[in-house]
Amino acid sequence: MEALTFRDRFEARLGRLLLRSPVRVQLRLSGKPQIRLDGQDLDPGIQLALRTLELRGSPTMVGAPHSDPEPAEVRARVHREALVFSLLKTEVGRVRELEIEGADGPLRARHYLPPASAASATPPLLVFFHGGGFVIGDLDTHDEPCRMLCRHAEVQVLSIDYRLAPEHPFPAGVRDAVAAFRWAVAHAAQLGADPQRVAVGGDSAGGNLSAVTAQLAARDGGPAPALQLLIYPAVDLTEARAASGRLFADGFYLTENDRQWCTRHYFSGTERDGTDPRASPALAEDLSGLAPAIVITAGFDPLRDEGEAYGAALRKAGTRVVADRTPELIHGFINMTTVPAARDAALRLAGMVRASLA
Repeated sequence: MEALTFRDRFEARLGRLLLRSPVRVQLRLSGKPQIRLDGQDLDPGIQLALRTLELRGSPTMVGAPHSDPEPAEVRARVHREALVFSLLKTEVGRVRELEIEGADGPLRARHYLPPASAASATPPLLVFFHGGGFVIGDLDTHDEPCRMLCRHAEVQVLSIDYRLAPEHPFPAGVRDAVAAFRWAVAHAAQLGADPQRVAVGGDSAGGNLSAVTAQLAARDGGPAPALQLLIYPAVDLTEARAASGRLFADGFYLTENDRQWCTRHYFSGTERDGTDPRASPALAEDLSGLAPAIVITAGFDPLRDEGEAYGAALRKAGTRVVADRTPELIHGFINMTTVPAARDAALRLAGMVRASLA
């Protein structure tokens, strides 16, 4: 990871201090009264974090509102923001860099072992796909979420650096996800994990890849995951927008412009579109026989309703589903765990994973 500047470290420490201040102080610093929408109150810490991103010149995932930056520019900024937000690292037993077999060549991966005191002799293994709209994100941007899952869910985590668009458009990421999961199952015992308890999971685009991997495994004879962890997943890449997609289209980090920018790059140079179930798992005709699912959504997230609709469709098809909405949070909260409410939600999520794989 790159070194943070003195200013980065100072702002991170100041931010943690301000997030411990009284609610009225956080709201005053955010420059807005308490935001209430759709019967939900936005967490004051999140409201302050959004204001901080705005002052840094990047109030949305892609950057300035309605902009069209180059992917490399966005990747660099998001990478640095992730380092600032996760200055304090959750301790785990061990972290090591690996190279695994992808669909068309080797992929970088990062393997996390839980502390010896927290892990069973052969703990479960979670294959994790990071979010970022299939265009941004890497092993470093999601290092802290993987650490928290490893320690508090008491699982090994294998974080996958799958290929990104537009350099590697759809379905490259899907093919890498499937290959990585198969590699993990085949090598679970070698990693010291239980081969019968290998799960897939991820946030946003990573939730999409996890859902697609679970679907494809059920249709091609496996191996099937023991669990699919879908954290505010993007499961419908068509232009159809659920109510939350319209209600929270601007102002809550992930915007409609961001979604269109990511989708355009994901399908760049291809004749594919969002109607392919490998891109939009919610459009699959058959959802029966899939792995048990944990579906996490956030109240102020444009992806909220499509994620919850997918969870309901899985349940209707006979899949065991644990669904949990954090009404006060936004898309991307697992990367904002310096905010107490986001950290609490991440810890609750980890507890669900631990219980489901026990």
